[in-house]
Amino acid sequence: MLSAGHACVDVYQGAVPAIVPFLVTGRHYSYVAASGIVLAATLLSSVVQPAFGMLTDRWAMPWLVPAATGVAGLGVALSGVSDAYAPTWAAIALSGLGVAAYHPESARVARALTGGDHAGMSWFSLGGNIGFAAAPLLVTPVLAAGGLHATPWLAAPAVLGTALSLTAMRRRTTGAAARKSAADGRDDWPMFVRLSLVVLCRSVVFFGLSTLLAVVARQRTGGGADAGAVALFVLFAGGAAGTVLGGRLAATLGRVRSLRASYLLAVPAVAGVALAPSYTIYAFVALTAIALYTPFSIQVTLGQDYLPRRVGTASGVTLGLAVSAGGVVSPAVGALADAASPRAALLPLIAVPAVAWLLARLLREPAPLEAAAPPHQDAAPDAPRPSLHR
Repeated sequence: MLSAGHACVDVYQGAVPAIVPFLVTGRHYSYVAASGIVLAATLLSSVVQPAFGMLTDRWAMPWLVPAATGVAGLGVALSGVSDAYAPTWAAIALSGLGVAAYHPESARVARALTGGDHAGMSWFSLGGNIGFAAAPLLVTPVLAAGGLHATPWLAAPAVLGTALSLTAMRRRTTGAAARKSAADGRDDWPMFVRLSLVVLCRSVVFFGLSTLLAVVARQRTGGGADAGAVALFVLFAGGAAGTVLGGRLAATLGRVRSLRASYLLAVPAVAGVALAPSYTIYAFVALTAIALYTPFSIQVTLGQDYLPRRVGTASGVTLGLAVSAGGVVSPAVGALADAASPRAALLPLIAVPAVAWLLARLLREPAPLEAAAPPHQDAAPDAPRPSLHR
């Protein structure tokens, strides 16, 4: 239920890139203006999500999960009601605020339910990836049929997600054991900062691609709105496969080695998206999705293990500041697309996963929690410590 609720929330992250082509063609927005809409979805999330993480480190806030789901859906539902740019921007920003509030507490609950297991966290992350993948399939038909004023119909996933989250919160395990084990760990801030820089690089590539991918696919293939929707679906659906793969690789190769291999693969994959002709772009989009999403859940568990005393903060940063901060570069990508072409705007993104690979070489696997715990701080018998490693 928690994973399904995650899918309903992340529909609204995937909805924003799917709405962009309709803003460009229907309201004649420039690429810069359209990129500003993407920025609206990420700016508040970048700043606020770590703050929510710090709050959840101090107080249990299970009500935040269903409430944030509703806010995320409300923002997107209102985004097409007004023809003016400012209300559209504000509505998308409201949706971004809901997404920001959702993730730290839900990630904390997911960690408690899975005991920090990498594969278990990958299934929780998979829910979000499915939401991303479903977004263009939901948004494109609705807006193609009813125009931008049909966005209120997009509130349906939020209604479902709120109901699922309320049910999951009623059945959730208490966080006492997770909080006790977290208090026994030692925070490794230097490693966490390096990891955050790695995830920031991923965010820059992902948002740079997702902002222009639908437009580029339509131009490259000569297709209509469906061509752009298919490209976004391949990006997000391939990401779902990459997320599950990441959990399996982490259990066999280790998280840091899997991280390095993924970003190394992303370099030629992104180059293919920028340069491949015609319909071959879809193959490189799929490869890029796998390369960028394989590290996704790995980075969440790494961050939580680097900061075991501040699981909410770690979740807020890896799922918030470092993930969505890449949206800040979207206007720059849009400006380059206006000045040259959408294809030219994608070329600088090829170097970013190479930087992520270099930074990942500075990471190391966290020490097992038992080894890091100070003496005489064993958990009480009625609050067993969940294993963070298989």
